[in-house]
Amino acid sequence: MSKVVLPPSTIGIIGGGQLGRMMAISAKSMGYKVAVLEPGKDSPLAQVADIEINAAYNDEAALTKLLEISDVVTYEFENVPSKEVAKLKSLGNLPQGEQPLVITSHRLKEKLAIEGAGYRVAPFLSVTSADELRLAVKKIGYPCILKTASGGYDGKGQWVLRSEADLPEVLAIAGDNEYVLEGFVNFEKEVSVIVTRSVNGDVEAFPTFENVHHQQILHTTRMPANISDQLDEEARTVAKGLMEKLDFFGTLAIEMFVTDEGIVINELAPRPHNSGHVTMDACMVSQFEQHIRAVCGLPLVKAESVRPGIMVNLLGQHIDYALENWQKPEFSDAKLHLYGKEENKRDRKVGHLNFVASDWTTLDAKVEAFLKNFPE
Repeated sequence: MSKVVLPPSTIGIIGGGQLGRMMAISAKSMGYKVAVLEPGKDSPLAQVADIEINAAYNDEAALTKLLEISDVVTYEFENVPSKEVAKLKSLGNLPQGEQPLVITSHRLKEKLAIEGAGYRVAPFLSVTSADELRLAVKKIGYPCILKTASGGYDGKGQWVLRSEADLPEVLAIAGDNEYVLEGFVNFEKEVSVIVTRSVNGDVEAFPTFENVHHQQILHTTRMPANISDQLDEEARTVAKGLMEKLDFFGTLAIEMFVTDEGIVINELAPRPHNSGHVTMDACMVSQFEQHIRAVCGLPLVKAESVRPGIMVNLLGQHIDYALENWQKPEFSDAKLHLYGKEENKRDRKVGHLNFVASDWTTLDAKVEAFLKNFPE
């Protein structure tokens, strides 16, 4: 039987960003204590944590200390060094283990794992040199996109090739590193599903989210997605099936394309996800509380929406506009969540607003009015 970790036990979190912060806020509201391991001081998570350890993520002594002082340990992003996690997990309770990190931090391994589980991905080929890129482009065809095999997010580490004219510039970039060349998918919508699996065996998937990106950064998320009940059920079934076939615990966010031929999986993240922030104010349980429940071996809450919701992502350049408008009566019921970032840098995620209403007509009109003069 899985170990149940009850309050006021200590939950250790590797990584001190906003996802960890929101995990910690949920954990502390349930009565847990929180410890964080993060290189920089006063991180968004550290601001609400009980214990702060400042060290590199691969610092064995620091990781050992975190495992020793925590009753259970989780991570808030996938670029935690998996080798150190594998080496040290026996020293404490780290129920997710290293496998989600191994798979999701490397695009080629991720795609092979998804295919191996029986699900569809975009056409892809491994690329490790300029010569291999030329051959891969001939096989995949235009348009296509070159992505670094590891690292990169929000469009970083990605280059789009729309025609032969784009190839020389990208060839100059493709050195001896590992890349994945992907063919474009002709899709109707970009959606995501967040599925949670507790170490006690419970599995829950939130309603499908519909995502809109601007300059490769998430702009808005609508929940439930404007898709048929049949497609929503298909997406959630795929998510639950993949979670169990990969034998992951905790949270898995799955980005998908909706096509004429069904669901195509784009990317995975073994943690709460930007598109799931709307659950904080529109669902029976937030993705963050659900994650804490999962790693602590608690029963999961039914992952159902209680009202329609739309999340608006706030980047550094949006904060002044958002605060100015949030105080207006017509927008004051929007739920503001800021991350405690030291600086409001351009194109950096620093917060979000959740808009909720009892019906879509009211909600869509309110969000449209709020975004009317939204800064680029």
